[in-house]
Amino acid sequence: MAKVVYRSKSLGLEIVESAEPVVFQEAEYQGRKVKLGKVQRGGSRKFQVYVNTGKKNKDGSIKVKKVSFGDNTGLSIKTKDPARRKSFRARHKCDQKKDKTKAGYWSCRMWSGPDAVKNMLKKWWN
Repeated sequence: MAKVVYRSKSLGLEIVESAEPVVFQEAEYQGRKVKLGKVQRGGSRKFQVYVNTGKKNKDGSIKVKKVSFGDNTGLSIKTKDPARRKSFRARHKCDQKKDKTKAGYWSCRMWSGPDAVKNMLKKWWN
């Protein structure tokens, strides 16, 4: 059973704690097995994630899209500062981003809390 640990209406953020482990769905992307919804470093930008597009391939398997997001200048994102977080989320209209196949959605998720980047990149088997 999941319980809400933190809720912020101004940021449009809700952090949920669950006793069950998070299970990422596996799929194929260009012949490789990938985990859907698991943010990783790398790709053409700072971060990348594989997502289900909601469509099917001709063989019936799910269509997977690679979404790359973040800068590629080497700068770190400073999510620990509440003023910067609030400004970023307002500037990018994060409360309106609902499409997981767009980079803006994932970028806004990275700015959702002070430890969001660390939590999204966390390895679950450690």
